[in-house]
Amino acid sequence: YDKRKQKIARAMAKILNTSGLSWGILGTGEHCSGDPARRLGEENLFQSAAKVNLETLRSIRFEKLVANCPHCFNTLRNEYPALGNLAEDRSVEVIHHSIFIKSLLAEGRLSVAKDFDRDLTYHDPCYLGRYNEHYEEPRDVLVQLGSKPIREMRDNRQTGLCCGAGGGHYWFDMKVGERVNSLRVDQAAETGAPVIATGCPFCMQMLEDGVKLTGREETLAVKDLAELVADALIE
Repeated sequence: YDKRKQKIARAMAKILNTSGLSWGILGTGEHCSGDPARRLGEENLFQSAAKVNLETLRSIRFEKLVANCPHCFNTLRNEYPALGNLAEDRSVEVIHHSIFIKSLLAEGRLSVAKDFDRDLTYHDPCYLGRYNEHYEEPRDVLVQLGSKPIREMRDNRQTGLCCGAGGGHYWFDMKVGERVNSLRVDQAAETGAPVIATGCPFCMQMLEDGVKLTGREETLAVKDLAELVADALIE
């Protein structure tokens, strides 16, 4: 529904097509995982969303579910099992797109031009890193795009700052105090890198807003990891 986030989906489609794997999407049958509802205390709404999604997923055959959103990844992988299996007669793997892309590169299904000549810094999404301990896989992918090491922000990995979207704050308009996303963008700017890479659509939006709030539109860009990989593909 969001034009900016659609670019991530298109990047993933390009990656999957290049990999040669058989893949598909749910299209109009795809609904929100219910994560925001649960974080905001609307448990009944979460349960209703999960029920609809479980029925949809059980009606199709697949081996792996790839999520480009760590919130969806965490909810489907760690919270849905308490409500039911994603498939009736088999186990399926729920995987974040950064981990999946790393495996495609390792298997030789993807080749990338290693000529990305801009410095990168990386923002750790909370639900990928802090909640599921996947810190290195996104970095492993990014370092394959060029010869330059990642310029780490002073708070990274286990001590990384939240982008400010967690707990439903994505939909809040904070009026008091300093915005967390602005603080995080300040840290990114300190590294001198012109590109902030991340692996979460919530983080992307918050960081892009932070770039605007701090007047850095001309010097800082925010990119999803999949966009960077798709641009570097050798087809």
